[in-house]
Amino acid sequence: MTHALIVIDMQNDFCPGGALAVEGGDTIVPGINALMHAFDTVVLTQDWHPAGHSSFASSHPGKAPFETTDMPYGTQVLWPDHCVQGSHGAAFHPGLETDPAMLIQRKGMNPDLDSYSAFFENDQSTPTGLEGWLRTRGIDSLTLVGLATDFCVAWSALDAARLGFGVTVRRDLCRAIDLDGSLAVAETQMTHAGVTLA
Repeated sequence: MTHALIVIDMQNDFCPGGALAVEGGDTIVPGINALMHAFDTVVLTQDWHPAGHSSFASSHPGKAPFETTDMPYGTQVLWPDHCVQGSHGAAFHPGLETDPAMLIQRKGMNPDLDSYSAFFENDQSTPTGLEGWLRTRGIDSLTLVGLATDFCVAWSALDAARLGFGVTVRRDLCRAIDLDGSLAVAETQMTHAGVTLA
């Protein structure tokens, strides 16, 4: 009971055909479903942006998706509109088993602040509340799977390690965006932080 599975952002917009599709994102669904049954505690995270979110390129005239802009909390990659609250794109992949989940942790709801990590918004100080939820259940080890390895999975893993959790990322059950070499950078950061890349 001290080990939880965190399934990161297995949503339609991050799978092939979605607004911010990760190549092969849908291929990991059966493996994730199978893995869930090995854990007593399963958490699903869900990107859940209001329309017009500040991380959308469409909210910045003259900017294109995947360009960057400076925000009060640092450099922000600007994304295509994705995972808008209540939309088909924000829904979980239809093949994903959601019944085993004890918690669905939504993130990215503040219109002025993006949130890659399951634990903190991108200012690195505003908590989502997930840490407390896990601590009250005596959980000290986490396995992370999902999308995308180099953004929401990596940021979640790094924050979890910083908070003192034992963290494993199952690379076979993740897929990456790999934006300008971001996958190699993320894997190096995770290794240095003590995250186990399995």
